Amino acid sequence: MHAPGRFDNLHRIRSLDPEVDHDEILRLTARYEFPWDYVQGTGIAFMRDYGVPPIAELLDRTREFADHGVKRYDDTILIGDEATLDGIDSPRSHAALRRLNRIHGHYDITAADFAYVLATTIVGPVRWIEAYGWRPLDPVELAAIAKVTTRFGELMGLKDLPATYDGYLALLVDHERRHFAHTPAATRLAEASIAIAKEVAPPPLRPLLRRVTIAVMDEPLREALGLPRQPRWFVRAVRGGLRLRGRLLRFAPPRRTAYVHRPSTYPHGHRLEDLGPLSMLDELNAHPATGGHHRA
Repeated sequence: MHAPGRFDNLHRIRSLDPEVDHDEILRLTARYEFPWDYVQGTGIAFMRDYGVPPIAELLDRTREFADHGVKRYDDTILIGDEATLDGIDSPRSHAALRRLNRIHGHYDITAADFAYVLATTIVGPVRWIEAYGWRPLDPVELAAIAKVTTRFGELMGLKDLPATYDGYLALLVDHERRHFAHTPAATRLAEASIAIAKEVAPPPLRPLLRRVTIAVMDEPLREALGLPRQPRWFVRAVRGGLRLRGRLLRFAPPRRTAYVHRPSTYPHGHRLEDLGPLSMLDELNAHPATGGHHRA
């Protein structure tokens, strides 16, 4: 049993070609079918980055999460939106990616770590939807999401990226097997991220938010972040509640309007010129964006 029209978007997705229609498929999947799940999965994905010591050390050193956390959170989502809302190869997307490259150009980040961070942005939401979504993702959706992810990486100047979801999953698993380790920086970043989540969450959810966030983490991630183990009954209750939500959503009517992130940092709207670390804004906006790839 399911609500009338519940699978209309899926029927539409299956009629499309992920090689050509990847932007439309991603829009339907992320903004209509699984908007909340996509945001949660992306949030956990960001925290995986902290388990890789060089990434954690860099992010901790910038103090962006500690000092300007909500702006950093909003900007990350908004650059992703700028890159995808009109399509990954639209002028709007290319402008956003040029800006992202100029921000990254201030830091010494290896191509392997960049590729890993990119992999988390696809694996995080997919794993979340596999665990808690109201239906499984279709192979057409996975192919389209991988296509957009790879193009995003190419526009960042990355080479030899995977072409499939399974390729990104293998990249992530391998990188974590070789590099995941606990550092004090990882714990500071994780606690700062949880504080950001509390700040943007509805007040009734705030008291339990830290424990719930830890409860949905896999053990390697929790250990890398140095966060306290939660009681088994609590972990079971949280995950069971999320699965129940997914089952109940089968009976909900399909979403009629696209989900769009509403940033608390910019209540009256934002421009691309607003996005980026405060300390860099003058420099970023002083010259028209010109390429500017990261250093591999």
